[in-house]
Amino acid sequence: MLLQGHRNGPLKDVLSFHLLFFLAPSLVSSITVSSPAELQASAGDTVTLSCTFTSTSRPTSKMTIDWSYRPQTGGPPQTFFHFSSRAFPALEGQFRGRIQWRGSPAKGEASIVLINSTLNDNGTYICSVRNPPDVHGNPNSHTVLTVMPKIPSIRFSDVAVLLFFVLIPSTIITLVLIGQMLFSARERSQSKGYRSPIEVAEGEEYDNYRAGNPFKAATCCDLALTDSESELDYSHMKQNTPATEDYAESQF
Repeated sequence: MLLQGHRNGPLKDVLSFHLLFFLAPSLVSSITVSSPAELQASAGDTVTLSCTFTSTSRPTSKMTIDWSYRPQTGGPPQTFFHFSSRAFPALEGQFRGRIQWRGSPAKGEASIVLINSTLNDNGTYICSVRNPPDVHGNPNSHTVLTVMPKIPSIRFSDVAVLLFFVLIPSTIITLVLIGQMLFSARERSQSKGYRSPIEVAEGEEYDNYRAGNPFKAATCCDLALTDSESELDYSHMKQNTPATEDYAESQF
């Protein structure tokens, strides 16, 4: 009985060693950090740099999160944000006052927000998470940010306001003016096509007067002057008639 127990002891030790050898890496190297490979934004936009992680160990006060930036021109990464129980944003440099913490370690969130992005922010952003005893695996994740110049755009509301207050009133005024011009032209054409006899006589008399025609139409004053001249001639002839008759009798 003692011999049989002595023989089973080494076998158990070998099995336990192999079991720990295969399970140990899975227990230690279990942290994984992930983030979008690429992000695009326009100048002036607020960009969310997303970062999530998974760990078999519950986050503790020993957990740290670091964000680093490597310019598009190259060079070593420079840490501009650190989290350890609380957020520590950059106090100087190009990211000063432009980083906000949006993470929640208990939910596996390590995201930050970049405010008022510029063309100088183009480059690679690295999210690093450490949560002891998970110190192996994939604790880093990279995101390439591309910031492009902002293109002016016209919103639909602006177009609607422009059409309502500018184009539509202008169109209405133009149509009203065109209608008035057509109506006036039609009235003039009708007035020229038909004229009453009185209008024709008055027009011809006025034309003759303007043209300097000596044979103008007789007026009441002209008729009165003509009658008076005839009466004067008649009276003059009447006065001269007896003398002529006496001279004729004396000849006989």
